Amino acid sequence: MADFITKKETDYSQWYLDIVLKAELADYSPIKGSMVIRPRGYAIWESMQSHLDTLFKDTGHQNAYFPLLIPEAFIAKEAEHVEGFSPELAVVTHAGGAPLETPYVIRPTSETIIWSMYKKWIQSYRDLPLLINQWANVVRWEKRTRLFLRTSEFLWQEGHTAHESKQEAVEETLRILDIYRRFLEDYLAIPVQQGRKTKLEKFAGAVDTYCVEALMQDGKALQMGTSHFLGQNFAKAFDVRFQTRQKELEYVWATSWGVSTRMIGGLIMTHSDNKGLVVPPRVAPTQVVIVPIVNSENKREVLTEAHKLYDQLSPHYRTVLDDDDTSSPGFKFSEWELRGSCLRIELGPRDIAKASAMLVRRDSGVKTSVPLIHLSKEIQTHLDSMHHDMYHKAKTFVDQHTHRAHSYDEFKQLCAQPISGYIIADWDGSDTVETQIKEDTMATVRVVNSIDPHDTKKPARCIVSGRPATARGIFAKSY
Repeated sequence: MADFITKKETDYSQWYLDIVLKAELADYSPIKGSMVIRPRGYAIWESMQSHLDTLFKDTGHQNAYFPLLIPEAFIAKEAEHVEGFSPELAVVTHAGGAPLETPYVIRPTSETIIWSMYKKWIQSYRDLPLLINQWANVVRWEKRTRLFLRTSEFLWQEGHTAHESKQEAVEETLRILDIYRRFLEDYLAIPVQQGRKTKLEKFAGAVDTYCVEALMQDGKALQMGTSHFLGQNFAKAFDVRFQTRQKELEYVWATSWGVSTRMIGGLIMTHSDNKGLVVPPRVAPTQVVIVPIVNSENKREVLTEAHKLYDQLSPHYRTVLDDDDTSSPGFKFSEWELRGSCLRIELGPRDIAKASAMLVRRDSGVKTSVPLIHLSKEIQTHLDSMHHDMYHKAKTFVDQHTHRAHSYDEFKQLCAQPISGYIIADWDGSDTVETQIKEDTMATVRVVNSIDPHDTKKPARCIVSGRPATARGIFAKSY
């Protein structure tokens, strides 16, 4: 099956699509720009969802659900919000065989419908904080789409919280950002950059947007999650005020934050290879696949032992026994490599005679003969090692493709490289320079970090304007 995958060195974009389609993660739907998530792809999303849901609930958040349809007038209540989303809105104007008196927007995000409800629910400081998350689908009418990375409809979680003070809301914004970082690193084995977005890149309606960014194997950055400090913007738009401890009325402080099925695309592009999908063990739908090596003489004996092994392992690991007798072992090896099974156990008559099995890692291809009596423990050791090695490999790639530009000429030369990666540069913080860099090089500011005054012996200067730099930007071409 790997023969049918385009080499990533030849055409990275087609390599990515080949893996998504041939590993049966997703497929194109009859609706232009939308996708069908197939069971193998959805199983990865379910695993991500399960782990993230636990992290949210451990920090006091609760799940709820809000309507898919939002009155169009709600979107217009927050001026920056409607301006940012207007080109992507899908509007329902007819239902039940007749025009609607009030048009409805299919949710692109839920701030407006949620804050209309918060107005009913929040009266006093005693009602705060309100920490709500929902798992849902959203629709944004994208013109250029790619499976998982950018589609007109996608799945995500969106958190919406209300707070008594600005400090509390900012702390929540950064707490969620750290949860996203930990999840991406601890479960998806993806190293990330985290920081603040620029004014031009922030969420429409936010005061500040923070994000986690990852670097793909083609040197482009992918935004993996965002956390927004909304200030009092939506509270003012929907007149959500509360009685303070001092018996005064004040507008509520707010955050919103989210990650989506885009993470599956990021996982594919961070770890996979020319044989197919490589999935980190902690979210892999199949951690172990058992492939019996049989012929007509030993079939019964080997299958009996294989079923025993499956019964032993399946309570502890996500295990599949591939006992299909219509395919050769070699074909099965390639098929399970394409699908991203973490570990393959080969079990034949010679292995049984030695009371052992051959263990093969998907990420490295390393084979190890393991005594059956120690197999379950060895599997856990290999899965832990696989996660560690996948993270280290990805981190090494990021380190090797992170550059420092001291001049604009150097910056443009780095952007022209086949794999440009991250480029760190001092910048005056102006919209003008940010726009010029994007127009000249297609690179954008992925995150902004403050300049440490002790980091340089002389004042930092913007690489473009020469003016005093106010920030150190991490730039990259992006998806």
